[in-house]
Amino acid sequence: MQHRLEQICALPQHWHGAGTVSDGVLRIIAEHYPRPLDHSAETGTGRSTLLLSQLSANHLVFAKDDRGDGDSLELVRSSDLLRSSTTTFVVGPTQLTLPSYQLRQPLDLVFLDGPHGFPFPQLEYYYFYPHIRPGGLLILDDTQIPSISGMHAFLREDDMWHLNAVVDYTAFYTRTDAPTLDPLADGWWLQGYNRTSRAAAWRDSARARARQRAPAWLKSALRALPWLR
Repeated sequence: MQHRLEQICALPQHWHGAGTVSDGVLRIIAEHYPRPLDHSAETGTGRSTLLLSQLSANHLVFAKDDRGDGDSLELVRSSDLLRSSTTTFVVGPTQLTLPSYQLRQPLDLVFLDGPHGFPFPQLEYYYFYPHIRPGGLLILDDTQIPSISGMHAFLREDDMWHLNAVVDYTAFYTRTDAPTLDPLADGWWLQGYNRTSRAAAWRDSARARARQRAPAWLKSALRALPWLR
């Protein structure tokens, strides 16, 4: 496997026009992927697909046909480093293919690197998260992009996930034993990010009420302190 990893890392960063994950990310995956890795999935395709095809017994790839616009799918499918016997491609925009695809097995690893515009990464997460087993790995790429950094901030606070590391703007989370949020209900108050935000909103409201009730001399003194305005 080490020889295959080095061959994949030797492919250039500009191997295809859609951009590729760093060698550091590939090495982290190769070292820390869940064992056994019976079922995995990713959105988008590139060097990560070549690696996961070698590591996983059954790897699902959801990717659009980008001929003339990156050519990542064609390059991956024609690569000698792809283990095609373990890999299934579901071709088309993930906005259409994921909602209609029946995931029948628990997933040990999911790599999200499809379309990056809001709300498409969140849509991909919605269709995958109920299927990721406790102890499974969720990988979120390009956390430097605002539409994804917001999602990253949310997942950091969520009881279902433990953030292991962020390597070259790629975040690695492990699925905890926390109950799975019902995908057909609401439950916003159960989510850590919302609990944190709600507490902050309550504190801000309490400060505002206290200022309104303060005597005039105290309000004047507070206005003189920039960090309390």
